[in-house]
Amino acid sequence: MLKIISLVFLSYLITNTAYAYIDPGTGTIILQAIVGAIAAGIVTIKLYWYKLKAFFTKKKDKNLDK
Repeated sequence: MLKIISLVFLSYLITNTAYAYIDPGTGTIILQAIVGAIAAGIVTIKLYWYKLKAFFTKKKDKNLDK
């Protein structure tokens, strides 16, 4: 794992400048992907909210109240 990380870091140091053109549509697609990922996360949390809530809270034992 350390070899891979050091190789990636080394490749960033060695690379030359890329004279590439990024059109305005690319920025829009990236923004759309970010907004879509956030919306999907919110919907997923909303769908499983009760299961998450039940998982993280303690349930009272009804037999102890008697």
